[in-house]
Amino acid sequence: MCLILFSYRSHPVYPLILAANRDEFYERPTAQASFPEETPDILAGRDLKDGGTWLGITKTGRMAAITNFRDIRNLKDNAPSRGKLVSEFLHGNENPAEYIQNIRQSSDRYNGFSLILGDRNGFFCFSNAGNGFHEISPGMHGLSNHLLDTPWPKVKHGRKLLDSLISKHQNLLQDEIFHILADTSRPDDSHFPDTGIGLEWERLLSSIFIQSEIYGTRSSTIILIDKENDVTFTERTFISGAGKYKVAEFRFRMNPGLF
Repeated sequence: MCLILFSYRSHPVYPLILAANRDEFYERPTAQASFPEETPDILAGRDLKDGGTWLGITKTGRMAAITNFRDIRNLKDNAPSRGKLVSEFLHGNENPAEYIQNIRQSSDRYNGFSLILGDRNGFFCFSNAGNGFHEISPGMHGLSNHLLDTPWPKVKHGRKLLDSLISKHQNLLQDEIFHILADTSRPDDSHFPDTGIGLEWERLLSSIFIQSEIYGTRSSTIILIDKENDVTFTERTFISGAGKYKVAEFRFRMNPGLF
């Protein structure tokens, strides 16, 4: 997951509005979001290479998402899959603080990540590459491949677009949010962060929606949760090079809920 934009407790109808793009190499095998038979309360996509997931939510009021912290200068060979951190939280019973306490001592085994966790206790963020564990305040937030709300151009641009949209509409149209997630505009080169990958890759990764021959946005996901804890989860999974996508949509009520 390489961009997560979300409004938390700042909309009159939806306490949570989340819009996210997962960027990955096209060759990496992936399963579309579903409720698997073995875990019928957990809705998530699945990484078929190493297991785990990048984003998931449960019928029992748990949610988690992760982004990589881009720092190729400090990559660890044979580090465990970061996506398993999301899956473990979704499958577990610990609240976010307890879960982070359990993984904190071993978190340096992983390459850099920022992890968002939510349940009835609130929304929280933990990074093993920066500012530790903290509760997320109400408002508009963005997370890419650094720390929460780091003002990278795509984060600032995405937050501005989503904030403008939701400030005008109580009843949101998902197509308008997907339009934000499909934005391919790029900032001037002078605004790129320096994460050690070189100018061409910084340029490629600077847009909200990423396209190239080998790497790009694999899926876009919107999660809407209203005050009754009714969830609408919609995912568009893109077919490499075809300009087409598959849609998966789920509606359910969480019990207990997040709000």
